[in-house]
Amino acid sequence: MPLAQLRGSGAPPPLIAAPFANLLRQLEVTGDFSAQATAEAVHLKVPSRGRYRDRTDIAFVSLDPAGATDLDQIVHIARLGTGFRVHYAIADLPGFIQVGGAIDQESRQRGLTLYAPWQRYPLHPAPLSELAASLLADGQARPAALWTIDLDSAGRLLRAEVERAWVRNRLQLSYAQAAADMEADRLPEPIRLLPEVGLLRQGQEIARGGVSLNIPEQEIQPGDGGWRLVFRRPSPVEDWNAQISLLAGSAAADIMLRGGRGILRTLPPAAPEDIDRLRRVAAGLRVAWPAELAYPKFVRSLEPSRADHLAMLNACASLFRGAGYALVGLAQTAAQTQHAALAMPYAHVTAPLRRLVDRFATEVCLSLCAGQPIPQWVEAALPGLPRTMAAAETRSHRFERGLIDLVESLVLADRVGEVFPASVIASRGRRATVQLADPAVEVPLESPGLDPGREIMVRLLAVKTDPPQVLFDLIGHPYF
Repeated sequence: MPLAQLRGSGAPPPLIAAPFANLLRQLEVTGDFSAQATAEAVHLKVPSRGRYRDRTDIAFVSLDPAGATDLDQIVHIARLGTGFRVHYAIADLPGFIQVGGAIDQESRQRGLTLYAPWQRYPLHPAPLSELAASLLADGQARPAALWTIDLDSAGRLLRAEVERAWVRNRLQLSYAQAAADMEADRLPEPIRLLPEVGLLRQGQEIARGGVSLNIPEQEIQPGDGGWRLVFRRPSPVEDWNAQISLLAGSAAADIMLRGGRGILRTLPPAAPEDIDRLRRVAAGLRVAWPAELAYPKFVRSLEPSRADHLAMLNACASLFRGAGYALVGLAQTAAQTQHAALAMPYAHVTAPLRRLVDRFATEVCLSLCAGQPIPQWVEAALPGLPRTMAAAETRSHRFERGLIDLVESLVLADRVGEVFPASVIASRGRRATVQLADPAVEVPLESPGLDPGREIMVRLLAVKTDPPQVLFDLIGHPYF
């Protein structure tokens, strides 16, 4: 159950409110900022327009979840000869953040915005990330890092550059609104070409051997006296919008590699034993995976609306856990600059309101495109950024794991005594990890001698929420 796809609303359900509060205390997660950072956010100075190009003539549109207020990106797509020109504006933070100030220091300590299903714990104070720097469609012009990316008729990257520009968001669309507009053939003109470009970029991804995991969102809802997970598959509009973000990240990586300076998001290739483990999981879930079918094609064949395929997609997410950051110039081989899942070099530059590294990576690209020296505050930060982001991701993963345990105990609390089909996905000594097909969760099982890939039946014996714990036992015999 990847937490990035988990949604809810309001407050934590009463059953897990206390253990959730304990988790926040243990990991020192808070939505509050120091008095100094809060004061800086309240008294932000608007950047001078002198260093920005005026591009308020471009009719930008934003695509985000309903109700979003921290808008990192706005987009406009037009035809350019037989190809396309993508304008992609990203919130520009350096004009607002004082280097060495309280917001700068606290954002470096946090590294990432953390998400619970019912609340977020932001990287920056709300007056900055949800108002001053957010690319809201409120009629105001705002500073941005403006990417201009040209594609050929097949969606291949021809050229890209980034510059500082003053921009205006003309229309904020939710994904649901955009999906409805697409079905009715009334997408706004600035994104009318999004389906065409999105499909072409997906085709380029397939040609490279890349793969994207389109795991449905899971929303916690009350029902039948307990709690349940309801699944919502992302619309094609969301997938195509994600391709625009990946496009900008690819362009940024190319600029950094040519310029010999920067920071890349990397992922090593999957080890053969990891693929073998996933094949055993597929066998246990009775999901067909022909021996001749490569992993990327297999993933694209999965249908998230099927419980067994959803469980398989969740298992495939384990291959993304080795992701990290590499400094350009210190990565010694081409393989060390690659993001294996995307099958290309890639950099994080499109979410500076929610991810620390993007602010610095974007500044590198701005300097390289302008032919100017990289600012000293960026040069000073680059060597430590991989370590800083690794610490932030470790904290994020611990937060995610704790939340997943809580949510799993919540949705299973009213199912004690039920029997579930499951498959063994890992085993060590007396402890195994098994995957339930519905709900699509991984749970521990104390039972020796279970080989990965084996199909079993398990009974839920007990559920605790503080601390979260589910207890299953093995029953019956394997079924085939």
